[in-house]
Amino acid sequence: MLTLSTGAALWFLVATTPVAFVSAFNDLKRMKLPNALVLVLVAIYVISGPFVLSFEQYLWGFAHGVIMYGVGMFLFMFAGVGAGDGKFAAAMSMFIPLADAMPVLMIFCAFLLGAFTAHRILRAVPAIRRATPDWVSWGHNKFPMGLALAGTLITYFAIATFGA
Repeated sequence: MLTLSTGAALWFLVATTPVAFVSAFNDLKRMKLPNALVLVLVAIYVISGPFVLSFEQYLWGFAHGVIMYGVGMFLFMFAGVGAGDGKFAAAMSMFIPLADAMPVLMIFCAFLLGAFTAHRILRAVPAIRRATPDWVSWGHNKFPMGLALAGTLITYFAIATFGA
């Protein structure tokens, strides 16, 4: 059972889904998660959080963001994770109560495996490569993790809103 309230999850689902889709597309096409998209996620949290979360949970979200930013930058420096991925994950973490961290990690693992497999299979299909010739991710050795991060964010809010 997730602890994020249904009302907050629904609001966050509606508000963040377009940002998540644009982020996934950007990462697939350019292998970049622009800071502007990360800042939009943060702005959604900062502006709407006080209206849909308890004050305590709202403040904890900032702590989650700061901690995850540090983790993300560590992974960028020492593990080859993209800086944009780390910043996007930090912005995502603001929305997630600590009690929901493990279910979110499980969702992320599933999306990471599924998105990686689908990406590697689809980039080998000539018709798809011809339809998207300017997508940098097709020829890159690294994986566009924004795809898995976006899927995780949307799925978490959907499950919290509508149930499993």
